[in-house]
Amino acid sequence: MRAVNHYVVITPIKEETKKIGGILISDTIDEDNRYLKGKIVTVGNLVEGVEKGDIIHYDRHAGHSINWNDATYEVIKSNDIVLVE
Repeated sequence: MRAVNHYVVITPIKEETKKIGGILISDTIDEDNRYLKGKIVTVGNLVEGVEKGDIIHYDRHAGHSINWNDATYEVIKSNDIVLVE
């Protein structure tokens, strides 16, 4: 599998459940967060500034899911990336 043009294929990273003062914070509290986190699997030939293995933050409404070899990936455009860790 290989991304083309301005596309990036990522594996979403699920944030761990947070504990504040001994209280577990529900996963639903993060629904208001506009950005999600992911790890880049492959980048298209026209993408600059990121590379395979980078951890990124991207718009939650960007792209679409794809199943490949029993795994689910997200395919997004490079301009939906807002932060590289």
